Amino acid sequence: MAKLYFRYGAMGASKSANALMVRYNYEERGQRALLVKPVIDQREGKAVVHTRIGLSHPCIWADELQKMPDEEIRSYQCIIVDEAQFLTKEQVFFLTEVVDRLDVPVICYGLRADFKGELFSGSEALLAWADIIEEIKTICWCGRKATCNARFDENGRVVKDGKQVVLGGHSCYISLCRKHWKEGNLGPRVNQE
Repeated sequence: MAKLYFRYGAMGASKSANALMVRYNYEERGQRALLVKPVIDQREGKAVVHTRIGLSHPCIWADELQKMPDEEIRSYQCIIVDEAQFLTKEQVFFLTEVVDRLDVPVICYGLRADFKGELFSGSEALLAWADIIEEIKTICWCGRKATCNARFDENGRVVKDGKQVVLGGHSCYISLCRKHWKEGNLGPRVNQE
């Protein structure tokens, strides 16, 4: 029986790399896996899942998946969604239909909360509806488990106001433990720059 998985973690936890490894594992065994991501994430300018360590693979947009005929979706042994926090509630509901009605497993990777500590709509729906929820761990500069995503400005100060979605990587985000996120403490390396 197919299941809906939500694998979440703070920034830098290797979620996209995990998604690409899972896709590779399916295809190495002669099975078809489809990579998907929300259209809002166009950092690379095209439909591609890209990691900070340089791995990448083409994907399709989530709204393209929603337009696919059932038979085509059923031809895949797994659907893998990266940046799932950017999905709409309706898109997550569609993924539950892929699992429940079409019997195709769906594995979603994404952030749980934004830089303010608030849930993304896609993550909220996945937390409510996923069959299996798993954390992918990473660490804060202090060595504790990082659970929070901090956005910082060009002066290296943590900001907690602004638009929920500002696409970026290490140039404006860092993973922190809750204590250092609350303090706005980016650590000695960042604070010295």
